[in-house]
Amino acid sequence: MIKKEMIAMLLAGGQGSRLGVLTAKVAKPAVAFGGKYRIIDFPLSNCINSGIDTVGVLTQYQPLRLNAHIGIGIPWDLDRNIGGVTVLPPYEKSENTDWYTGTANAIFQNLEYMETYNPDYVLILSGDHIYKMDYEVMLDYHKANEADVTIAAMPVPIEEASRFGVVVTDDNNRITEFQEKPEHPKSNLASMGIYIFNWKVLKEALIKLKDQQNCDFGMHIIPYCFEQGRRIFSYEYTGYWKDVGTLGSYWEANMELIDIVPDFNLYEEFWKIYTKSDSLPPQYIAGSSVIEKSIVGEGCTICGEVYNSVISPDVTIEEGAVVKDSIIMQGSVIKSGTKIDKSIIAERTVVGKDCEIGFGESAPSKLSTKIYAFDLAVIGENSVIPDGVKIGKNTAISGETDLSDYTDGELAAGDYIIKAGEI
Repeated sequence: MIKKEMIAMLLAGGQGSRLGVLTAKVAKPAVAFGGKYRIIDFPLSNCINSGIDTVGVLTQYQPLRLNAHIGIGIPWDLDRNIGGVTVLPPYEKSENTDWYTGTANAIFQNLEYMETYNPDYVLILSGDHIYKMDYEVMLDYHKANEADVTIAAMPVPIEEASRFGVVVTDDNNRITEFQEKPEHPKSNLASMGIYIFNWKVLKEALIKLKDQQNCDFGMHIIPYCFEQGRRIFSYEYTGYWKDVGTLGSYWEANMELIDIVPDFNLYEEFWKIYTKSDSLPPQYIAGSSVIEKSIVGEGCTICGEVYNSVISPDVTIEEGAVVKDSIIMQGSVIKSGTKIDKSIIAERTVVGKDCEIGFGESAPSKLSTKIYAFDLAVIGENSVIPDGVKIGKNTAISGETDLSDYTDGELAAGDYIIKAGEI
């Protein structure tokens, strides 16, 4: 039997519906971040940097692009004969066949995969957070406390704590109470959704709760472990960590990368973030162009002006175009004379000449005030915006549009045009 001390199970199957049209055709962990990366690159890089060479990636929603990005794990040195990275979609069984219905249910359905490696410990990760963490240090902490379960947690403002699972600890960091998204939190220490379990403890809990509907770690597995009197400890993390689950936090996390002294540093030699990179030509920056405080990817052609923005590889910004405080994803074209402000433009989108995007007064979204907020204009992948239109704040566009889709050549603040994908 193969023996691994610790394996990682990376939950990457979520739809990420709070990212709106950005995830209409792609799983959230496969969404571009920081120009050349995708969100899943961060936990995968953390694994190999921490010495974990066996990772199961659990996919479900729109997995095609995520699977193609991961491949056999070459960029992360996870192309191993024994271990490496394995993509684990739901599959048909002789009985109880089902989609993954909860975080713990997804892990339960892959018991056989985990048993193959007979691990001492199992690390449970989410595929949609931006951070750097040495899981080996967390494992040492787990061992030192003779813990059955260790939950990574970090302090958050108390007014935001109700959005998270909250842990209450004693003086030795042993968790005495766990509250899942409580209305009145007793602590500001929020669970990061990162767990280390002793394998026997996890296996027993998963099997015991296998018939629990929508079985989830925060709602079911952790409370069950409490009932069994398990030793559960909090591992307090004080570094940078961002849940990029909303358009506002996603935009903000990208903008933080281009601060003069960024909170999250992509350029550290000792903790590299790895990704699958296309073979692209060098950038072309025209003599008449202006670029200030921005990330610009390989293969870009910049003839216009770019300020405080994240420009992914292979983007074209024509002469006279101005991009400010925005994210432009791979393969997009911004034509001459167009002005873009505080917008997110997804992959392979073509924006016509002399457009204005993200301008004017703010108004609440008619599509979803929870998703399309933060005064952002959001355009989904493979969209086409005709020449000369004006697009306001808190707007959403998906698909090929033409002038007849716009009232007097304008999409008012809070309005939307959905011609492709889900909303």
